[in-house]
Amino acid sequence: MAQNPDVAPLKRHIGFLASDSLRGRGSGTEDEQRAAAYLARYFTDLKLIPKGENGTYFQSVPFIKKNEMLKDSNRTATNVLAYLDNGAAHTIIIGAHYDHLGLGYDGYSLDPAPKGKIHNGADDNASGVAGVLELARLYAANAVKEPYNFLFICFSAEELGLLGSKYYTEHPTVPLETIHCMVNLDMIGRFDETKKGLIIGGVGTSPVFEPLVKRLAERDFAGQFVLSLDSSGVGSSDHTSFYLKKLPVLFFFTGVHKDYHRPDDDTERINFDGEAKVLRFVARVIDSLQALPKLTFTPTRAQAQTGARYKVSLGVMPSYSHSGKGLKIDAVQENRPAARAGIQDGDIVIEIAGMEIADIYKYMEALSKFKAGDTVPVRVLRDDKIVDVNVTF
Repeated sequence: MAQNPDVAPLKRHIGFLASDSLRGRGSGTEDEQRAAAYLARYFTDLKLIPKGENGTYFQSVPFIKKNEMLKDSNRTATNVLAYLDNGAAHTIIIGAHYDHLGLGYDGYSLDPAPKGKIHNGADDNASGVAGVLELARLYAANAVKEPYNFLFICFSAEELGLLGSKYYTEHPTVPLETIHCMVNLDMIGRFDETKKGLIIGGVGTSPVFEPLVKRLAERDFAGQFVLSLDSSGVGSSDHTSFYLKKLPVLFFFTGVHKDYHRPDDDTERINFDGEAKVLRFVARVIDSLQALPKLTFTPTRAQAQTGARYKVSLGVMPSYSHSGKGLKIDAVQENRPAARAGIQDGDIVIEIAGMEIADIYKYMEALSKFKAGDTVPVRVLRDDKIVDVNVTF
C-alpha cells in the first residue's frame, strides 16, 4: 500500500525536467536523452529492476520526422522502464510521457511563432512523470510485498502521435496478457482548488472502475474533488495504445489551460499541493485495484469511432471535462479556421453543416466529411446564445 505523496520530490523532479537547460525535451534530441538519464538514475536509486532493452532501463523508439534544425529525419526516441517485482502473476503499469515540444520545430505548439522558443512543458507532462516517480518511490519503499508487480514507464514521442507507447505495446517487455491495468498520468499539475475538477478517462474499460472511483471520492475524499468521468478508452494520450490492445486503462488529468502547448507552461505555475492531492487519490485507486482479481476488459463506445479519418481541423483544443452536449472549446489556435471564423475560447460547437455535434466523436465524424477549401456553416453556443459562423478549412 502506498503512503502519502510528498511535495518536495515533485518540486525537484518537475523543476529539473521543465528547466530551460533541457530545452523542452524534444523527442529524439540530446535534451530528451538527458531527461531519460535522470529518470534512469532515479529508478536506480530506488533499486528497481531495469525493464528496457539489453538489461537497461531504456527502450529505443525509431521514428521518422522532418525537422529543419536536424539533418536526418530518421530519429530515435527513448522509453524509460523500471520494474518492481513482487513475485506476482500480474502487473500494474503506471505511466506518463516525458517528452514535450522542444524548441517548437516539430509542430503542435499553440504559440503563433513557436520556432526557437523553449516549451518547458511543466504540466505537460513533467507533472505526470513526477507523479510516476513519486508513486514508484512510495511502492518501492513501503516494505510491503504487494499482490501485484509494478511496471513504471516514462514514454517518449507522445507529442508526435503516441509513438513511444505504441512502440511499447508492439514490443512489450512484460507480457501484455499479464497486465492487470494501465494507469496513465498526463497533465496533473494544474489542479484548481476552487473548481476541484479531476477528469478520469477510461472508466468504461472495466466494469469495476466507475463504481470504485465514485466510492473512493465520496467516502475517502469527500468534498475534495468534482469528478468528470469519461468511459472511453481512447483519447489523446498514451493509455490509448494499451486500450487498443484490449487492456483496462485509467487516465488522470486536471484539465487544459491557457498555457497548454505554449512556452509559458512553466514550473512556477504548478500547484504542487494540488498534484500531491491528486496522487493521493490515484494511489488509493491503485491500492483498491490490488484487492481485486485480474480485471475484465470491456470495449467502450469510442471503438467504433476510431476508424474515422479526416483531413481538416478547426484548430481548437477540446475540453475533456465538459459533460454536456456539444464540443466545448478550451482554446482556439491563432490563424486557424476556427479563429478566422470568429469562434472563441469557451464556445460549444453544437452543429456543423447541419450535423448535430453531441460529443467529440460526432465532431470527429463530421470533420471526416470535408476537405481543405470547403466552407461550412458552424453553430456554437456562447453564453447560452446561439452564434452562427462560416468556417473555411
